[in-house]
Amino acid sequence: MSGTVRGAYAEIDARHLGKSFHRRGSGKAAVNDISMKVTSASAIGIVGESGSGKSTLVRMMCGLLEPTDGTVAYNGAALPGVLSTRGGRREFRSRIQYVAQDTTSSFDPRRTLRDAVRLPVQRLLGMDTETANVRVDETLASLELDPSMADRYPAEVSGGQRQRFSIARALGVKPRILLCDEVVSALDVSVQGAILNMLKSYCAAEDCGLVFVSHGLPATAFIADDIVVMRSGVIVEQGTTDDVVERPQDPYTEQLLEAYRGLDEVEQLAVAAAR
Repeated sequence: MSGTVRGAYAEIDARHLGKSFHRRGSGKAAVNDISMKVTSASAIGIVGESGSGKSTLVRMMCGLLEPTDGTVAYNGAALPGVLSTRGGRREFRSRIQYVAQDTTSSFDPRRTLRDAVRLPVQRLLGMDTETANVRVDETLASLELDPSMADRYPAEVSGGQRQRFSIARALGVKPRILLCDEVVSALDVSVQGAILNMLKSYCAAEDCGLVFVSHGLPATAFIADDIVVMRSGVIVEQGTTDDVVERPQDPYTEQLLEAYRGLDEVEQLAVAAAR
């Protein structure tokens, strides 16, 4: 596949992305003229209220949505061209993985969790069943999941456990960039802390880039080195986590901070994540 490099480094370069959804005669832009570069060395948090366009942005960056405007490149090659061939799709999906918020609909209820985690490993990496099962067990262990739980069905585990299996399914192929879309927003604080700590440790150990989408600043500040603040489809502020949290420049960022200024949740999250 021309223009792509398989190996430790990966890069997604989004330039001037825009996305409009035409519903009932409305052409309102969900995302408007956003540029962002993500690499296998990134730890970026994208924060904003519901409807700010953050999920639409990351779905375009990983090829699940087609932009109305702008371009996305993977390792220097235009993403539509990469995804137009079987080899290109396999290359991209093995390097870039997306984890959605809704774990209920993202798993086939007729398949065990082991099947769900193993299938991408076999399809994308070409492993046989025995070798893929070893990879599955290694991945589950790295996420502090008992491999015996993998023989259960999605409905037989808790929401927090199912979310870990969703992350395990993505990490089984050892991607270079992981995009997490509101993966902890529906979980209680103690479970959030455990998953955040697991994600942070894994990405550091495996040199895996991370894009973490959330409407909550505590989780985002804990896991990200840099923060992008979105509102109404545009970026209103971006910078290092320390700069954004300690020296916000936009009134909307200040509003988000005020909502969490009590720090009780931040402290609980930090304590839970440190366990």
